[in-house]
Amino acid sequence: MSLKEFTFNIGETTQTVKLPEEHIVGVMEGKHVPAVDVKQATIDCMRHPIGSAPLQEKVQKGDKVCLVVADVTRTWNHSNQFLIYIIDELNLAGIPDDDIYIVFAQGSHRAQTPEEDVLVCGEEVVRRIKTYQHDCMDPTLVDFGTTKLGTPLKLNKHVVDADKVIIVDGITTHLFAGYGGGRKLILPGVSGFETIQRNHCHALADEFGHGINPKTRALKIDGNPLNDDMVEACSKINPCFLVHSVINGDGEICRMVGGDWYEAWRAGTEAVLDIQRVPMKEKSDVVIACAGGYPSDVSLYQGCKCYDPAEMAVKDGGIIIAIMEARDIKEPAIYMDSFKYDTMEDMEKALRAHFTIPFFVAFNLFCLTHKDTVILVTLPRNFNDIRRTGQIPVETVQEAWDLAQQKLKEQGKDKDYAINIMPHATKIMPILQDK
Repeated sequence: MSLKEFTFNIGETTQTVKLPEEHIVGVMEGKHVPAVDVKQATIDCMRHPIGSAPLQEKVQKGDKVCLVVADVTRTWNHSNQFLIYIIDELNLAGIPDDDIYIVFAQGSHRAQTPEEDVLVCGEEVVRRIKTYQHDCMDPTLVDFGTTKLGTPLKLNKHVVDADKVIIVDGITTHLFAGYGGGRKLILPGVSGFETIQRNHCHALADEFGHGINPKTRALKIDGNPLNDDMVEACSKINPCFLVHSVINGDGEICRMVGGDWYEAWRAGTEAVLDIQRVPMKEKSDVVIACAGGYPSDVSLYQGCKCYDPAEMAVKDGGIIIAIMEARDIKEPAIYMDSFKYDTMEDMEKALRAHFTIPFFVAFNLFCLTHKDTVILVTLPRNFNDIRRTGQIPVETVQEAWDLAQQKLKEQGKDKDYAINIMPHATKIMPILQDK
């Protein structure tokens, strides 16, 4: 048996393990896509847009223009690098600063601090442009009736009252909406609390006790009821334009997309998939999924982004070895506190009553640990917290592999098994190759 050594990042250190080479069916890494000149790319996407006339032709002097901008939880999109160029383009179209305002798409998140406004927009934009914090409990939200799926639709008055609306964010994969950005700037971004709750509950199965809705997963747009609901809500506002960033594996802007709020967004999702897609030969009995080290594994909540690609690559009832230091295991508290339930049924009941993204992410992991064996390589001080999530905590990758071999033997697979390896699992999406 030929052994090959692999090195994995964990926190700011590394760990190694030797694995049987003949059982390894794939080592999955994302492709490198270079960063762009952000100013030029932003101007280009506004003047040569997708499915739309150029931005300068979509507005006219006298219009009150609202920019719906993703909030501080989305600073990975680097909106502070390109928002100024959207303002300047509007100025060139005859729209003065006084006729432009920003509404932060906070969904059910708290209001931002002035310092966070700068993080999102950049100092010059905050100095020049009036901003509003969206409040999902605001009594002045405008009632738009109900969507086809029965979601009561209430939207921010500042957005509704604008002559023209532009939505600004970045695009990445999303655990249950398929992809982020686009229509999400309206729902949940500037929607009422009940609207958000009812929409997000589509991520759960139609019948209680059935867990996650299989139609609402990462990469899935068509036939995704949660996405359909969002698209319908966005069509009520019908933004005149979209400007979004696409981010490479190094966290840099590698493309800007602009144009029609739906067509440009769809083109952006295809660009994201092209960057993150990794061909997979076959699903395997064991998947080793490393979050990639600090800061990607600073907490379980951050590092949990590696579970979704791992689940896509493992056979049902298989073994996932996840690797993350999680030095801030208690953060955020709303996430870790979600693991206080003894059963999936109790957890699902509470989630349906009060849906939050961290709670859903926790439920998603809890469901995974009840379907597959999940071994987590982490700090010893995290062990008690990790056991609450349904995972098996160990200190080293070698311990994890030893335990995996023991379980393979118990399953009668100690001689016939396959391994998929993901050294930077949070940055990829494995796609099964056609036979």
